Amino acid sequence: MIRKFDFLVIGGGVAGMSYALKVSQSGKGKVALVCKTSLGESNTSKAQGGIASVTNLELDNFEKHIQDTMIAGDYISDPAAVEQVVKGGPEGIADLVKWGVNFDKKEDGEFDLHREGGHSEFRILHHADDTGFEIQRGLMEAVKSNPNITVLENHFAVEIITQHHMGIRVTRRTPDIECFGAYVLNPETGKVDTYLSKITVVATGGTGAVYSSTTNPDIATGDGIAMVYRAKGKVQDMEFVQFHPTALYNPKEKHPAYLITEAMRGYGGILRLPNGKEFMQKYDERLSLAPRDIVARAIDNEMKIHGLDHVCLDVTHKDPEETKKHFPNIYAKCLSIGIDITKDYIPVSPCAHYMCGGIKVDLDGQSSIRRLYALGECSCTGLHGGNRLASNSLIEAVVYADAAARHSLEVVDNYTFNEKVAEWDDEGTLTNEEKVLIAQDMKEVNQIMSTYVGIVRSDLRLHRAWERLDLLFEETEHLFKRVKPTKDICELRNMINVGYLITRHALERKESRGLHYTIDYPKHAYDKTENGKRKTEIC
Repeated sequence: MIRKFDFLVIGGGVAGMSYALKVSQSGKGKVALVCKTSLGESNTSKAQGGIASVTNLELDNFEKHIQDTMIAGDYISDPAAVEQVVKGGPEGIADLVKWGVNFDKKEDGEFDLHREGGHSEFRILHHADDTGFEIQRGLMEAVKSNPNITVLENHFAVEIITQHHMGIRVTRRTPDIECFGAYVLNPETGKVDTYLSKITVVATGGTGAVYSSTTNPDIATGDGIAMVYRAKGKVQDMEFVQFHPTALYNPKEKHPAYLITEAMRGYGGILRLPNGKEFMQKYDERLSLAPRDIVARAIDNEMKIHGLDHVCLDVTHKDPEETKKHFPNIYAKCLSIGIDITKDYIPVSPCAHYMCGGIKVDLDGQSSIRRLYALGECSCTGLHGGNRLASNSLIEAVVYADAAARHSLEVVDNYTFNEKVAEWDDEGTLTNEEKVLIAQDMKEVNQIMSTYVGIVRSDLRLHRAWERLDLLFEETEHLFKRVKPTKDICELRNMINVGYLITRHALERKESRGLHYTIDYPKHAYDKTENGKRKTEIC
């Protein structure tokens, strides 16, 4: 079946929904919002701490936020992207409020601002300790009440459509690669339908599910990044995987691991060993409020030194009622497994949290493929550089959704639907034995990435990961070519592609920088590449 939409948005988090709401108000055509599960399940909904924006002009300003972002990103961040997001932040917050999102306020009506690691001022807007859930809720209600947006839940994008699907050979050196839509798996029919569009937006979220322990939901398999890479689009900075320092240590719950928000350290939480001894003074003068890469490596090192499965976060010295008020969901979650955070230490350990790299885009959110935009965590805007500053991701998604909407509305009338695109050939069947192998291969990807491409890396480990992923790639591609596509095998393909990209980019960076730390190159190598930045691959 062939379906046509002027704007095809793949992904239903804050980035995808913000964009859909913006373009739907223009009257320039129909909008489809494709979600691989329900509209409510996304990385956005898991974000606890908040969203960063300069709102208290008496104490804060854009220059401070820009500087904090550049420092956290280890000066790899693109200054233009940083300035765009920081200065566009207040308008982005206003959009969210307009769409029905509620942020906590003080009695005087001003926003109740938190401070998190790496921030020099209190600038984190929040809704208790479930800010992402509140943003998702507000946007979902706005989207569902919008008659110009067609929401397609439980639909899985298999590939984006380019000239390749018209029999034209496309390589990474092909000029003017163009996107005409996407092939999308319909769960009710089991068929792959052809969605033609004038503008396509990839907003598919992160990659955490390639690791064995992650704060991301299981759906974070890097689908958009993998699809664009296979379509010969540019992908950048995949070595910068952020491991959140403080996920609740609970071996029974790894996908997703429960996040203990950074706001709890901003509130005064202290990192300790299980015996009560502090350790962050050995690593950074900012102690528990150091940026995430520093804290995650410090915890990883302490766990290895002492043979521990976790360290602890202590808020027992804070007022119990204030703790319950600020962190009701964390309090309830920990209590459900026998931990009273007002009296007991919280066991925490690092786990995969955020992808700073992704599909390379410009200031308008345009990828290297014409008519294709990328937004949110799957994109690489240049904002985060070597390490994302806490709570910058949600505001990035809103600001870039606005930029992409403005640009695409200016050019959409220049495009038409490409009627020459071939429909998907879905011959083949998938046996029960093959389903078992797919599940096992997913676990193997998790093990490879966690063991060899984690917080601390080496060339030996990375080459080992590459060799094992290469074998899985060959086996999976052989299987994919002879069966009907299913969500599971498509996710496995994407996980292998993403694992390969993280490993490859990690091998290419011959220095330790930001989130990428290798024992073979423990120091910066600013002189190795222009301005300390590795060039986007083109081959």
